[in-house]
Amino acid sequence: MLNRRILLQAGPVVLMLGAAELARGATILTVRIWPAPEYSRVTIESDGALDAKPLFVPSPPRLAVDIEGVTLNPALKELVAKLRADDPNIAGIRVGQYTPTVVRLVVDLKLPIRPQVFTLKPIAAYQHRLVLDLYPAAEDDPLETLISQHLQPAAMTGPALQPASAPTPPAADPLGELIEQKNATKGIANNSDTTRATAQSGFNNLVKGDPSKPSTMERLIIIALDAGHGGEDPGAIGPGGTREKDVVLRLAHLLRDRINATQVNGNPMRAYLTRDGDFFVPLQVRVQKARRVQADLFVSLHADAFFTPDPQGASVFALSQGGASSSAARWMAAKENKADAIGGLNVQSRDASVQRALLDMSTTAQINDSLKLGGTLLGEIGRVGKLHKAKVEQAGFAVLKAPDIPSVLVEAAFISNPKEEAKLNDAEYLNRLADALMRGIERYFAKNPPLARNRVRS
Repeated sequence: MLNRRILLQAGPVVLMLGAAELARGATILTVRIWPAPEYSRVTIESDGALDAKPLFVPSPPRLAVDIEGVTLNPALKELVAKLRADDPNIAGIRVGQYTPTVVRLVVDLKLPIRPQVFTLKPIAAYQHRLVLDLYPAAEDDPLETLISQHLQPAAMTGPALQPASAPTPPAADPLGELIEQKNATKGIANNSDTTRATAQSGFNNLVKGDPSKPSTMERLIIIALDAGHGGEDPGAIGPGGTREKDVVLRLAHLLRDRINATQVNGNPMRAYLTRDGDFFVPLQVRVQKARRVQADLFVSLHADAFFTPDPQGASVFALSQGGASSSAARWMAAKENKADAIGGLNVQSRDASVQRALLDMSTTAQINDSLKLGGTLLGEIGRVGKLHKAKVEQAGFAVLKAPDIPSVLVEAAFISNPKEEAKLNDAEYLNRLADALMRGIERYFAKNPPLARNRVRS
């Protein structure tokens, strides 16, 4: 009886403590800063949704953000220490307890910016995220940058084309059967995220000779190299901890060096990277970037994972206007198309829906050219490693939806396979793979000479 009376008397206290606990706001778990010339991102991750009120002050440029319902803790204070002196956009960060329930974050900027402040719901390994994207108000023209690089004196020599040998026969494929079993009762929908690129002009001054004779015309050949994932999106992670985003960026750098030192039929080549560092680029922006520089080819580099360590070998994918060519291709596309959600796309961006709607117009000609490019690349990749599939697969990859650029996605290996993870960390193998991709690009242009560029690409 006494124990019951004590519990009854303690009841209101327990209820009051529960109410106080419920009133407590979210706790900041970790913070990250992703510096890049194109934009700098600040991410604040918490165990609950954050309510933030931003205020941009143009002179001197700074962004103030009041985060309500939180208290200043060691994790949030780390923002100051994580800022790098060479951040292209952020000069300094200050953070303090503005009121008992509001933390004020002030970001001092090096130049005028266009800020985007938004929240993301939990996904993959992340909990709630508050994101500050800081875009420079004045954007550099990537095409002008490529032209200026090309006009710099440089030795432009390239290796002679080599005859292709028969590709290595692919090993037994457990992937398709496993996917069929896994998805027997659950369909996977393709993501159709797309975008419309900004029209660019002013490239005619690089075209010399008679446009009616593309085989002898001298002009700059531009290859857009797309290192998959980046920043908040690590991509697949191997059993040894290797991150896909790191491996494919290294491969992109190796291939860039080869492209920039190569000529095809007297035409100099230049590589353009959709990301040249560890930062997130939305899928539609990758396509937009390639179109802004009027790329002749688009090659997206990946090293994916499966839920067992068995699958191995490289694959090449092209876009499909219809259904996927196999269950494996459909599964791969569904995984890759989730990159925007994991990386942190601001879906409330005012032009995102318009871009997606206007770019969903890939042509049959583009797909046919992509299949030709993919087949050539497969033939060369098969000379240096195993192939997962001996033919080019097709599915609805959002990143391949440039309507006027032959586009392929290369899965260099299965990073989930321990042996292939080791190969992806081997410098000699990556160099051989870059050589193979370079040979494939050269052989494609040997049979498909680049045509004259239009002055405006819409």
